[in-house]
Amino acid sequence: MHYKPPRPEDIEHLKKALGLNGNQMAELFGVAGDRAFRRYTSKSVGTKNARELGAHMLFFAMARLALKPKDIEAVLAKMREAGAEIDLNAPSDFPAPDGEPQP
Repeated sequence: MHYKPPRPEDIEHLKKALGLNGNQMAELFGVAGDRAFRRYTSKSVGTKNARELGAHMLFFAMARLALKPKDIEAVLAKMREAGAEIDLNAPSDFPAPDGEPQP
C-alpha cells in the first residue's frame, strides 16, 4: 500500500469546507479533542507536537462522511465481533492533557 498523508493545509481546507470547528473535526477523526486535532494541522516542521494524519484516521473520517449510517453500523458490528467496544455517540474516554475528560 502506498499512502502519502494530506498536508496540514489540506486538512484546514477540509475543515473549512465542512464548516466544522476543531472539536467537531476531532470527533470526526476520532481523536481526543481540539488540542489533539491541531497537531495534524500544525505547519511547524520538526515540532514534537506536529503529526501526520495516518491512513486509518483519514479512512475513518472519510467513511463517516461518505457512507450511510447503516453501512457504518455494519462495520462497527464487525469491530464488536472482533472484541472491540465502540459507541461513536459516547463521550471520549481519553483524558485531556490537563487530565479532564473531553466533552
